[in-house]
Amino acid sequence: MTTTISACVLALLAACQSASQAPLRSETAQAPAADKNSAGVPQPAKRNSGKLIHILVALCDNEFQGIVPVPARIGNGDDPANNLYWGARFGVKTFFKRADDWRLVAGVRNPRAEILERLVFKHQNKNVHLVADAYRGREIKRCVTDFFEFSAGRAGETIKANSIDLYAGGGADLVAYVGHDGLMDFSLDSYPQKADDRQRDALMLACVSKRYFAEPLRKTGARPLLWTTGLMAPEAYVLKAAIDGWMLNEDGEGTRRRAATAYNQYQRCGMNAALRLFSTGW
Repeated sequence: MTTTISACVLALLAACQSASQAPLRSETAQAPAADKNSAGVPQPAKRNSGKLIHILVALCDNEFQGIVPVPARIGNGDDPANNLYWGARFGVKTFFKRADDWRLVAGVRNPRAEILERLVFKHQNKNVHLVADAYRGREIKRCVTDFFEFSAGRAGETIKANSIDLYAGGGADLVAYVGHDGLMDFSLDSYPQKADDRQRDALMLACVSKRYFAEPLRKTGARPLLWTTGLMAPEAYVLKAAIDGWMLNEDGEGTRRRAATAYNQYQRCGMNAALRLFSTGW
């Protein structure tokens, strides 16, 4: 398994390098549509009683993404159970289910056509919920678009988990994107504008995300808690490390060091190289 994962990481880095050379261009969780009034106008995102994290994962997809193919079993964007970024050893679902400080409280398949699986976790010691969505690999543009919509405080969505209403999407305090840097391959149709006066944090685990995500992120008003300056494997140990720092109210530099430490621990790339890979703030 270790050899397979290492080979996959190398393939992913090669894929990012190739793309970056192109021009810039429990209880079921119920998920109704985005909150709107009777006239169909989007409403301001509601606030949760505690903190909420919303993670958007674009499943690795050999066929529909501009990547060097990984082994077929983990590169099928319609198969979350085995996908590199979801069900594999360092995928979001597997890694957080194995984490001692998070408890899975709800899950549902196909909450929306573009989302194959949604999980809701509750932190064991803090009033923090985490919603993780696995987007079909072919829906990567939708996933990236939703990331910016949520970061701007738009597209609020009410999710019921264990009889609790959670306000996700634009209601989240921290919004995270995990996957291939799709903005290497396509442009967004529009840049969502900040919808309210709330401060949100954004976390972008994708190759060279600071270069490609900066312009649209500025429009959202969200603060870039963590993004990358080079090629990387967007695996869940970095995500969890960054979230740990965020929950402790550490500043961006503290979160960056946590992410770099985790990346070096698993990738053995050297701490200096890991620190250069991650960036925080503008």
